[in-house]
Amino acid sequence: MYKVILIDDEPIIVEGLTRVIGWETYNCDIAGTASDGNEGLEVIREKKPDIIITDISMPEIDGLTMIAGLKSEFPDLEICILTGYREFEYAQRAISLGVTRFLLKPSNMGQIEEALEVMTGNLKKKNITASDDEEQKGEDTASSFIVKNALEYIDNNFTRKLTLIEVAEKTYVSQWHLSKLLNRYTGKNFSELLNHARIKRAKELLEDPALRIGDVAEQVGFFDMAHFSRVFKKQTGVSANEYRNTTLG
Repeated sequence: MYKVILIDDEPIIVEGLTRVIGWETYNCDIAGTASDGNEGLEVIREKKPDIIITDISMPEIDGLTMIAGLKSEFPDLEICILTGYREFEYAQRAISLGVTRFLLKPSNMGQIEEALEVMTGNLKKKNITASDDEEQKGEDTASSFIVKNALEYIDNNFTRKLTLIEVAEKTYVSQWHLSKLLNRYTGKNFSELLNHARIKRAKELLEDPALRIGDVAEQVGFFDMAHFSRVFKKQTGVSANEYRNTTLG
C-alpha cells in the first residue's frame, strides 16, 4: 500500500478527501493528515509517505520553499498541489521543482483521481527502474532552490546568533540534509558560509575610521573579539587593523 499524507488548513478539505476517495482502489492508505506546513513536515518525516496532497497557500509558510525542501530531501515523493492560488508562473515554478500535479480549488473528483493514477503509476515505475533524467532534473532544481534560499537567509541574518537548525527550518529541510546540500553546491560548511558573510560585511565597515574594530566585530555578529580576530585573519591573511590601515592608506 502507498502511504498518503493530506495537508490543508481547511479541515473540511482534509475530511472530504479522506472520506470521498476510494483510496484502496489506488492501493493507497491515508497515513496521516496535517493542518499546516510545519505540522505536515513533522508527519512526513515520521511516516515517510509515498504521496502527499497539499495546499501551498497556508498561513506562515512559503509554499514553493516547502515543496522544494520536500523534493530535495525526499526525491521519490509524489506531490499533488491542491490550492486556490491561481498565479500561472507560480504553478510553472512548482512543476519545475518536481510537483506531479497542480490542481486549483475547487477540483472535481475526476481531476484528483487522475492525479492519483499518475502518481501511483510513477511510483510503480520507480520500483521497477532507476530514477530517470526528468526526476533527477526536478531534484536538482529543488536542491539548488533550497541552497539559494538558505544563502539569502544567511546574508539577511548573519548579524545575530544564527544556527544551522534555524536556517533548515526556514527552508523546510532537516539540518542534516541542508548541511549536505551546502557542501555539495558551495564546497563550504554552514560555519564557513556564515563567517564569509560576516567578514565580507566587516571589510566594508572597516573602511569607516569612526568605527572601532570591536564595534565592527559586534555589528557583524561576533561577540567574542578573539574569535573575530582569528576568523578575519584566516579569511584575509591579515589582521583587521592591518586591513584597515591598508585600505585607508
